[in-house]
Amino acid sequence: MIFGLLRQPERSPRMQRLQNTALFSSLTPLELRIVDGLLHERHYLPGEVIFDEGEEGQALYLILSGRVAIARGQGSAQQLVAELEPGAFLGDLALLDDSPRNAQARAIAPCEMAVFFRADFMGLMETDAVIGYKISLALARHIGHRLRAWMDGRSQVEAL
Repeated sequence: MIFGLLRQPERSPRMQRLQNTALFSSLTPLELRIVDGLLHERHYLPGEVIFDEGEEGQALYLILSGRVAIARGQGSAQQLVAELEPGAFLGDLALLDDSPRNAQARAIAPCEMAVFFRADFMGLMETDAVIGYKISLALARHIGHRLRAWMDGRSQVEAL
């Protein structure tokens, strides 16, 4: 009887998907629940623009389901940079500053996204430094990986 009370509660499919991403993999179940409470759910149809190149970055997007194309350039001169699948995140620099987006993100298939706004992230950094530290470290590692890939001459697609 007592062992049944001590067992961890089942995690929802959404919580499992969040835990399996590089951004949140180091969080404890309690920390993950706190972060999940800050995330906003968004849905995009195929062909719908998630964000445009040049607009102010305000949030990081985590793909829960669907696929996203990342492209640079204008009009017919757009060049595909990457295709991202569930578990990937995009717009990560927006958590750190408000610089313009350097690419466009567009849904290829119906997408479910968890959106983490910079204001919510900054508030988390003030209220729970440990969670903020863990997420910041994961972001730094991700950005470092992309930079090393670029410096080694690998394509941006390989770096993502």
